Amino acid sequence: MDAGTDAGTDTGTDTGAADGTIGAHGADPVLTLYQELRRRGVSSFGEVYAQLRLTPEEYERCRDALVSLGLIVPTGAAHATITAVQDGSWRSDTDAVAAIDPEIALLRLLERERERLREHLAEADRAYSTLETLAGTFLRADALTRAEAEVEALTDYRRIQQAIEDITDVMQESSASLHPGTPGRQDPERMLDRDRRQIGNGVRVRAIYGRQEAALPEMAEFLGRRAEVGVEIRLAPSVPLNLIIADRQFALVPIRPEDPGEGAILARGSALVRPYLSLYEHCWHTATPYGNDVAPERGGDGLSEQQRAALHMLASGMKDEKIARTLGVSLRTVSRMISELMQELGASSRFEAGARAVQLGWLD
Repeated sequence: MDAGTDAGTDTGTDTGAADGTIGAHGADPVLTLYQELRRRGVSSFGEVYAQLRLTPEEYERCRDALVSLGLIVPTGAAHATITAVQDGSWRSDTDAVAAIDPEIALLRLLERERERLREHLAEADRAYSTLETLAGTFLRADALTRAEAEVEALTDYRRIQQAIEDITDVMQESSASLHPGTPGRQDPERMLDRDRRQIGNGVRVRAIYGRQEAALPEMAEFLGRRAEVGVEIRLAPSVPLNLIIADRQFALVPIRPEDPGEGAILARGSALVRPYLSLYEHCWHTATPYGNDVAPERGGDGLSEQQRAALHMLASGMKDEKIARTLGVSLRTVSRMISELMQELGASSRFEAGARAVQLGWLD
């Protein structure tokens, strides 16, 4: 008795309402049709469609959906392959179909999507190779190491801003800039957005400002925001010109430093950028870290004559061996002395120690 009840329940689920239609339960025709085909294994699609009383529109929709999902495969004397069904090359003189296990259909569908993704990636690689060939040395910053030096004069403000955006997008290692005045026409929010993008990409961002301009309330607030983002900022008594250097491969400088509004020169290639980078490093080592201004009279008074002499020779670029011979001490003593002086000056290199000593007036 129980077995008969179960069988009747299963039949009702598969075939729909008592009159054979599927609308009485409000079930999805695709699901109902697939369940019936799955129960039969191999069957005439038209026969099942007629039994479930689907409309012609529902017939087309359900068949297309089940075929596209790989849940049914047209069959005849021999089964159709999935490839033949997908490319439309399969032809059969009957409408018989075989129901496919959902797990098998899912695996096949995933493999089809993987193949489609591989094709898209291959197409993207081909497009990239074509663009790289056409764009040549302009496409990537690292390609400029092999390129000849190039110079472009930019007289339109919009073109200058676009050049800055372009440089920002390809920058990979470092950004260094000099700012003799306030941001002027530049949008502070846009500059902060560039800072976030660069630092987020692992780029070291440095900037030098004039101490007098940095004392202005609005400028002080702006520099504070740049510092919070992660920009390394230093202040100098005077800044010679506007300058932006990127990855040792780009330099943007004014056509005439005394008239920044006249336009800018975009230099590409390490051969042209190297002198500007040397200028920048000199300015950087002689500037004061932002928020850490040191008065010139601080320190230096307690130096011994030997230390002061060593510092003079260090600032002049003299090697340790010559300093040791001049002072009449061992090389080890000179190394220890210079290490102590660098620590006292908060310098990370010999060159920076000499520059800091001059800035602080220790060598006067």
